[in-house]
Amino acid sequence: MVNNNRSSYVPKPMETLKNSLEKNIMIDVKGNRTYSGVLEGYDIYMNLVLKNAVETINNESRGTFSMMLLRGDNIIFVSPSGGE
Repeated sequence: MVNNNRSSYVPKPMETLKNSLEKNIMIDVKGNRTYSGVLEGYDIYMNLVLKNAVETINNESRGTFSMMLLRGDNIIFVSPSGGE
């Protein structure tokens, strides 16, 4: 049975990325790494381009990058408005 109630609507991943362009996001990847930064772009494989990215490993900041590319097959979780 399908629930057509709008309050139960869950956006599709590509819709979430589109709505997050030029905004801060947080990404969890394999290896207990987390990246946060401004989403500059993405493709159909969920490869993400981040600007002003901060890398965190095991809850410890490890570095900053003016621009970086995250490969989609390493991404576990994407959270809009990470770091805002």
